[in-house]
Amino acid sequence: MERPTETRAMMNAAGIGTILQLVMVIAGNFSPAVASLFAVLGMLISMIAGGMYAAWAGAARSRAAGGGAIAGGVCGLIGIAASVAMGDVETSLLLFGTASSAVTGAIGGLLTSAVLGRRKALA
Repeated sequence: MERPTETRAMMNAAGIGTILQLVMVIAGNFSPAVASLFAVLGMLISMIAGGMYAAWAGAARSRAAGGGAIAGGVCGLIGIAASVAMGDVETSLLLFGTASSAVTGAIGGLLTSAVLGRRKALA
């Protein structure tokens, strides 16, 4: 059974990640320079969302990776859907982009869990 702390961490991480994704998409709609970085910035935001989940949930590495994948994938999906709606990217990007965002979210969760786990072990 999922702990309330993990649920709150997921909602907060996915929510903040979604806000950042939407800011990027809106900025990219008006700035070709930002739009040219959609892939890199979008995956970076998803990685950060995964890391936020891991840090706030205090989950073990496997749960940090899974939760990070969900947080990163959710915010990535919403950001890509908004970009499709604005006509900035093709609909075909939804599947690949969401999968990429989920993977980078998992990486962010793992890295954060590893760093914080070491700190706890040293303390």
